[in-house]
Amino acid sequence: MIQTIIVFLIIGLIITGILISSIINKQRRNRLKKRPFPPLWNAIVENNLPIYTRLSPDERRRLQGHVQVFLAEKQFIGCQGLQMTEEMKLTIAAVACLLLLNERGEYFPKLRSILIYPSAYIVNETVATSEYVVEERRVARLGESWSRDQVVLSWEQVQQDTRNWSDGHNVILHEFAHQLDQEEGKAQGVPILPRKSDYPIWARVMTQAYQQLCNDVQRGIKNVMDSYGATNPAEFFAVATETFFEKPQQLLKMHPALYELLQGYYQVDPGEWV
Repeated sequence: MIQTIIVFLIIGLIITGILISSIINKQRRNRLKKRPFPPLWNAIVENNLPIYTRLSPDERRRLQGHVQVFLAEKQFIGCQGLQMTEEMKLTIAAVACLLLLNERGEYFPKLRSILIYPSAYIVNETVATSEYVVEERRVARLGESWSRDQVVLSWEQVQQDTRNWSDGHNVILHEFAHQLDQEEGKAQGVPILPRKSDYPIWARVMTQAYQQLCNDVQRGIKNVMDSYGATNPAEFFAVATETFFEKPQQLLKMHPALYELLQGYYQVDPGEWV
């Protein structure tokens, strides 16, 4: 009997600790979001995020708050001798936090560190070429999202993407969309949705748009989304996210159901920013 009571007491203490920690964390984040956004930071974001000045005052205020939380919670690490600057951190944080304007209250919870390379970086990749043969190849990458705790980016690519905002390619949006997808495990093209009833709708709309892209790629037909999205559903979600934020009007015209789905998930309408 005593052992049972002790077990319940321990469980109760653990639950209480989790609740208290959650409350403290929420209060800390609220304090960070209420801090004045430094004028220098505002100038850097305005210079490096082309759509920043087109956001509504409320969207801009919310983005500034999320950026302050993001910078306080994530570690930035320069690789291959790259010295991290305030401009690098703010640029990455501002673009990534566009995905958080839906106010879910989560800040890529698995993510701890962002590794930044000066340009494309080389990794060893294991590929099964047949049933019994596995090859190790050295491949160049511009970014990747790890399901454990890291995002890796090429700063050269980040700069190119921010300068060419409306081309539909953005390594930050792409890799952080993967982070949203990976919150519950392996990336499968389905992030955490607000309600259970949202999942069948998500599956139907995403599957239709994904199959159309795959068909277009096979037939050589141009699609508003990059052909890389036909790789698998996880890459399709990341590419669709890039297109939604960078080419909203074209996506709305070609894939209205997909646009409406992403608009509901991200709780923004990038078409208003054009």
